[in-house]
Amino acid sequence: MKIVVTGSIAYDYLMSFPGKFTDSLVADQLHTISLSFLVDSMNRQRGGTAPNIAYTLALLGGHPSVMATVGQDFGDYRVWLESHGIDTSAIVEIENDFCASFFVNTDQAQNQIASFYTGAMAHAARLSFAQHAADADLAIISPNAPDAMSQYAEECRQRGLPFIYDPSQQTARFTGEELLHGLNGAHMLTVNEYEHKLIQDKTGLNEEQILQRVGSLLVTLAGEGARLVIEGNEIRIPAVSPSNLADPTGAGDAFRAGMMRGMQLGLPWEVAGRMGSLAATYVLEQMGTQNHHYSPQEFVARYRQNFDDDGALDVLLTN
Repeated sequence: MKIVVTGSIAYDYLMSFPGKFTDSLVADQLHTISLSFLVDSMNRQRGGTAPNIAYTLALLGGHPSVMATVGQDFGDYRVWLESHGIDTSAIVEIENDFCASFFVNTDQAQNQIASFYTGAMAHAARLSFAQHAADADLAIISPNAPDAMSQYAEECRQRGLPFIYDPSQQTARFTGEELLHGLNGAHMLTVNEYEHKLIQDKTGLNEEQILQRVGSLLVTLAGEGARLVIEGNEIRIPAVSPSNLADPTGAGDAFRAGMMRGMQLGLPWEVAGRMGSLAATYVLEQMGTQNHHYSPQEFVARYRQNFDDDGALDVLLTN
């Protein structure tokens, strides 16, 4: 199964605020907020939803392909991805522009305030599966330029290509109609708990009605793990406790990647979901979205410290 990952490619600017954002909010002045937070640290990291997902897939032996647009500052990033076994042939450079940039400030309670500059990502709708990834067996449509996300979903439906719809950060921007256009016919809808509620509010559909439009549903629940709904059955996926908590950015991307690798290997849903849970924990333990490292052997050993797979993960060691 060839997995093609679509989404943003960006540089992340990760900042830490030594307090709580909520301490600076005045309840009766929320209509006219003007705040500035002095941060203790800032790190520039490789990021973007597409390479974040692809990186964890590659660590697990998935050999993914990324389809996205980038700027003239992408050179070293391409070398990094290729050195980890990621196919970058469907990544197209846009002249006279720069990669997208993600600016996120995290407080002591792990709350985040973020901004995103589109950059070269604005041109993502120029790409198509037909031209750049015709041999795809499974695609994930993660946050990207809104018109590109809509176009990719429509093309997947027309081509009969199974796709995972992952609106994530773009959920707030999309209208209910746009969200319905994206999720209709998806093999799976993946969201966090807040995004799940926001989709219901914007579309007017409850969870049961959403499940009539998608094949399955993943709702991540931060420290509570996740819910995976498949064919009317709900599977609870426990969280794996991190050895330390460095930064939550990118954990959701890793969860999707770990689960997708399980899907790629044809593993039971319980095992695939728990692979996602463990993959997310590795990201929580590092600052940055692509600074975690492990071999498939190390991943399986840690998985078996937390869960019983009845030998199912032996296939990960031989593929």
